Amino acid sequence: MKTRCEWAGSDPLYVEYHDREWGVPVHDDRLLFEFLILEGAQAGLSWLTILRKREHYRRAFERFEPSRVAAFRDAKVRALLADPGIVRNELKIRSAVQNARAILAVQSEFGSFDRFLWGFVEGRPRANPRKSVKEVPARTPESDAMSRELKRRGFSFVGSTICYAFMQAVGMVNDHTTACFRYRQVARAPHPVQSATSDM
Repeated sequence: MKTRCEWAGSDPLYVEYHDREWGVPVHDDRLLFEFLILEGAQAGLSWLTILRKREHYRRAFERFEPSRVAAFRDAKVRALLADPGIVRNELKIRSAVQNARAILAVQSEFGSFDRFLWGFVEGRPRANPRKSVKEVPARTPESDAMSRELKRRGFSFVGSTICYAFMQAVGMVNDHTTACFRYRQVARAPHPVQSATSDM
């Protein structure tokens, strides 16, 4: 029987997410945007709630293509507020649109959202050999720095705690506990070294 991080529990959807996605390095701008928006949507809710709504989110938010979401206007926001398949919080919905526009500006400046974000960990994942989930912090100096810079660039719902959860999800840090079967698998996975950004 496989040993997993305690938080994975027994729900099949949660287990699959833990086993296949969580902690795996992501370098696709669309998927990075997806995780950023979903982490923000999760604020005050459980991640399992968001996972259950994920496919609907993808349809509602144009598969998280930043240029399409950036073009959303008030009529689209009102339609989303009436959509039971997502978290119907106006601040979170408008934040997604605002963040899409901010991503376009970042892409224009850095070439990709990926290159900008991975600069906060100097371009490669950081392995954290933690024995228990109790050792995992809610925030770090890196997530603090990311949060400050994202806010400066006009992003919202990007507090340090949200940023650290995002960093865990997209593999900037490997926070699988050392007893978890995924810890070594994720650590051994090939990873292209990203050049760190210099203008932050």
